Amino acid sequence: MVKIVECVPNFSEGRRKDVIESIVNEIRSVEGVKLLDVESDKDHNRSVVTYVGEPKAVGEAAFRAIKKASELIDMEQHKGEHPRIGATDVVPFIPISDVSLEECVNLAKEVGKRVADELNIPVYLYEAAATRPDRVNLADIRKGEYEGLKTEISKIERHPDFGPAKMHPKAGATVIGARGPLVAYNVYLSTNKKEIADKIAKAVRFKDGGYRYCKALGFEIKERGVVQVSMNLTDYTKTPIFRVFETIKSEAERYGVHVISSEIVGLVPMNALVDVAAHYLKLENFNYSQVLEKRLME
Repeated sequence: MVKIVECVPNFSEGRRKDVIESIVNEIRSVEGVKLLDVESDKDHNRSVVTYVGEPKAVGEAAFRAIKKASELIDMEQHKGEHPRIGATDVVPFIPISDVSLEECVNLAKEVGKRVADELNIPVYLYEAAATRPDRVNLADIRKGEYEGLKTEISKIERHPDFGPAKMHPKAGATVIGARGPLVAYNVYLSTNKKEIADKIAKAVRFKDGGYRYCKALGFEIKERGVVQVSMNLTDYTKTPIFRVFETIKSEAERYGVHVISSEIVGLVPMNALVDVAAHYLKLENFNYSQVLEKRLME
């Protein structure tokens, strides 16, 4: 089998199409990788890119994209709804085929060291690549965002894993790591009151007593005049999409609002959507081998 790694870098630019295209072209320039998806959000001012390939090529593409982002994105000028600490905010490596999570951890460390050494950008390791417990969770590393980290990075407890204990003058800092597949999922609500989205996000996220594999934040989507509960479901097999959706719908009713729509950001494992279909259709004795595309892939 061919070793395949997925990489889903998040860049702090969602408005300037020319900048996004220049960064994506760096990924395209590497032989052995396949670009799968690019999604940009103007309110978040953020782009999520998904590509796959063999480990060495995927690592090279990540480095080139980080380098280009550091040249084109100035964090001193960046404004957006989504938490961030750098031009390339986060870069996860995900095992897909014939690759272990440990191999992705090693890849994250190799790319992280190279980014620090060659680009002088401080790098933090997270999730499976984390070097200490308080850096497993991305939100803990991003505490205070770019502006906060800029003043605190010199403190010993906030020193990066690689690179200088000071922010890059334009690119800020970067988080690199390894994890399993997750589902990035947003739910839109029929209100412009962000406090309602905040309360619902608090109800479903794990750190406040919600679902074990759910991370959630509330956002105001000014362009649409609504709010959004934005989530990462880090293990969709144990915290499925439909369960979180039903909870959000129920919580929203408490505040007299309803769900307008929901969306997947980036790519989603087929099984995650099959779980949703099986739940809402109340399918009996259903198994994944009944999915035509799954059988064809086999």
